[in-house]
Amino acid sequence: MKLRIPEHLLSINPYVAGKPLEELEREYGISGSVKLASNENPLGPSPKAIRAIEKALEKLHRYPDSNGYYLIKKLCASLNVGPENIVLGNGSDDIIGLVAHAYLQPGDEAILPEPSFLMYTIEITGTGATPIFVPLKSLRIDLDGILDRITPKTRLIFLCNPHNPTGTIILKHEFERFLEKVPPETAVIIDEAYIEFVRERDCLNSVDYLDSENALIILRTFSKAYGLAGLRVGYGIMPPEISNLLNRIRQPFNTGTLAQIGAMAALDDLRFVQKTREITHSGLDFLYGALEKMSLRYFPTHANFFLIDVGRDADEIFKRMLQEGVIVRSMTSYGYPQYIRINVGLPEENERFIMALKKVI
Repeated sequence: MKLRIPEHLLSINPYVAGKPLEELEREYGISGSVKLASNENPLGPSPKAIRAIEKALEKLHRYPDSNGYYLIKKLCASLNVGPENIVLGNGSDDIIGLVAHAYLQPGDEAILPEPSFLMYTIEITGTGATPIFVPLKSLRIDLDGILDRITPKTRLIFLCNPHNPTGTIILKHEFERFLEKVPPETAVIIDEAYIEFVRERDCLNSVDYLDSENALIILRTFSKAYGLAGLRVGYGIMPPEISNLLNRIRQPFNTGTLAQIGAMAALDDLRFVQKTREITHSGLDFLYGALEKMSLRYFPTHANFFLIDVGRDADEIFKRMLQEGVIVRSMTSYGYPQYIRINVGLPEENERFIMALKKVI
């Protein structure tokens, strides 16, 4: 075939997702493994979500509610915003793509931290626009560095809070000072996929700034704290002018019936979310203490994952940990060739990780 493929599409490196547990076990010939590589909820899905989904299975021959009326209504009550402020997505990744498609065209620029979630780069590049990378500063987003890179071509700025993969946060006063200097014609996207895990009271909560003069687009997900990663349901919070634009271009059934029903039930499962926070925070405290005893440097986090400096080739550590039945994430592709990233598991999974790491190190 002689297809004319745009050069900017050929330049994209595909997103490499963490492999399913079963595939890794088959590939490496292991069983009974522990997966701590994809920032998933170790408790599983919200029990209320499971029960609600089971009741809805007989209606799968019907199309979903294209507008997600009841889920949006519940989100409005939870967030104290209006239905005109919310757009549902097939995961928050979907909203990233919609925003890039709506805002960017060849010749435009979008600024983002480096490293950060790869889908930002993929969606920016996919429009023909140019991603402008600003390196982290002490593992934190360099807001001043981002301001320095703004030009008349800058249409979007991507932030994530807490930041992935470092787990650092943006404080309220830092964001306020930053927002004052961002031109009103530049939209700011703030990815808050892990906001439910934050313990710091002075952490930025972007919804508080939704009425500012700047165009803010806030991303949230049900994949992490609510344990619904397999359903792919997320949402964006934004001014009505932007939601109206995104709703013009989104697919009509971009959130399925089970995703909407599961998310609605999960929003009511406050006990499960609290239990998720508690097991995450206690797990972090245990892991920090164990790593200190091993004299390994780690980086405290505000999310459910964190970085560990293993002091040697992270890819090699990843492979050797696999042989012990423990799946971690090498950070080599993120520019940290001696760091691994793990998410908090169940207490017995955290203990197994430490035992395996001791053996491997």
